[in-house]
Amino acid sequence: MAPPPNSISSRHVAVIGAGAAGLVAARELCREGHTVTVFERQKQVGGLWVYTPNVETDLLSIDPDRNIVHSSVYQSLRTNLPRECMGYCEFPFVTRPDDDSRDPRRYPDHREVMMYLQDFAKEFKIDEMIRFQTEVVRVEPAAENSLKWIVQSKSSRGVFGKDIFDAVVVCNGHFTEPRLAHIPGIDTWPGKQIHSHNYRVPDPFKDQVVVVIGNQSSGRDISKDIATLAKEVHIAAKSLMQKKESADAYKKESSRYSNIHIHQTIDRAYEDGSVVFQDGEAVFADAIVHCTGYKYRFPFLETNDYVTVEDNRVGTLYKHVFPPALAPGLSFIGLPSMALQFFMFEIQSKWVASVLSGRIKLPSEDKMMEDVTAFYAKLKSLGIPKRFTHFLTDPQFTPMFKKLKPHEASLISQYEYFNWVSEQCGCSSIGPWRVEQYNIAIKKNDDTYRDDECDDDDQLLEEAYRDFAKFKPSKVCSTHCH
Repeated sequence: MAPPPNSISSRHVAVIGAGAAGLVAARELCREGHTVTVFERQKQVGGLWVYTPNVETDLLSIDPDRNIVHSSVYQSLRTNLPRECMGYCEFPFVTRPDDDSRDPRRYPDHREVMMYLQDFAKEFKIDEMIRFQTEVVRVEPAAENSLKWIVQSKSSRGVFGKDIFDAVVVCNGHFTEPRLAHIPGIDTWPGKQIHSHNYRVPDPFKDQVVVVIGNQSSGRDISKDIATLAKEVHIAAKSLMQKKESADAYKKESSRYSNIHIHQTIDRAYEDGSVVFQDGEAVFADAIVHCTGYKYRFPFLETNDYVTVEDNRVGTLYKHVFPPALAPGLSFIGLPSMALQFFMFEIQSKWVASVLSGRIKLPSEDKMMEDVTAFYAKLKSLGIPKRFTHFLTDPQFTPMFKKLKPHEASLISQYEYFNWVSEQCGCSSIGPWRVEQYNIAIKKNDDTYRDDECDDDDQLLEEAYRDFAKFKPSKVCSTHCH
């Protein structure tokens, strides 16, 4: 229930990160009347979508003293969703026919996404709120006032800063700290290893035998990219081999790559350079590419263990956003993976902004803890590992969740989550056309699906553009910029 108008309050809020989550968080906070300061370690907006050819000195990204590169974008990357359903709801991701430098394709490249985010920042004057090239090094509750937060930062020139805020919204992304596959014998295996975080182009793998671990979006793209120059590419993925039809379908999708081979997961690596798979097959490989995902990490956050990361579960969080003991002063935007990301960022940001203003009330700390405890217990009872706590998807299209009953599947359904958050903040939930577009896109994994002329969603495109016509972006008042 919304409080009376005279109880609405304006907060001084820090947003950490100016990627897709941080930008829309800043807009929604300003719309709600808050004063916003955004901290961004890079010199431009875009976060993950800012491409750099640079990679880390440690290609597995495990050396704590390595030079950290924050982009995981590879040169050939294109979106795996059409632009219409990928973009923000209230700032449509449409083509820019008046600008020849833009990518007009429905599945555009990473540069087009970055420019879309730059357009967004310009439209809502978010640049004026950002402290660029400023890294947040510590965030903690203020000792003298538990309702305030101290944010310590360091500029690229080495200048340290310290600010006090009413609230902190964490939007630092989760595609920088790699997860690695456990491979018995890997310590004495003589080949090269790299995580997909440090993959940019296939050239280093020319004429080599390469093992790619993983078959999610980046694994599929990277294996095919490498196959253009490599002698052989061997994909090791449990999900592909669980069912024969899955492996057969993938082989058909990759038919133009005669040098791609499908295997079960790796059993062991040996000193002689061989890699043996669980089906008994073996290859002598020059390199292993880990397309195995990422870990959540918040090295700047000091909460006296109220917020922890255990087996990739960020806990304890109410609805993936608020830690009950520290709410609403601390919140997280964008933790769930696999979902329609930009739309999720947008509605989570609306919820956070309205809670901070007092327009929307959270349950009591005890009630939020009860909800989180019940959620964790339900995941455990269904056999869903802790590392999938923040996994939101459409269960019917995700093999590992297909056996869930409808009432069980709602636990990890992105649409159930979107509807719930939208109801909290009184905004529209996801439109049917966006749902259908997404469902059509994720079933297309053949080599050419991004460029195929498709008639099965013409009606959805018409619906999308009718929806887009409703939105006339309103500028953010510059009085809220710091």
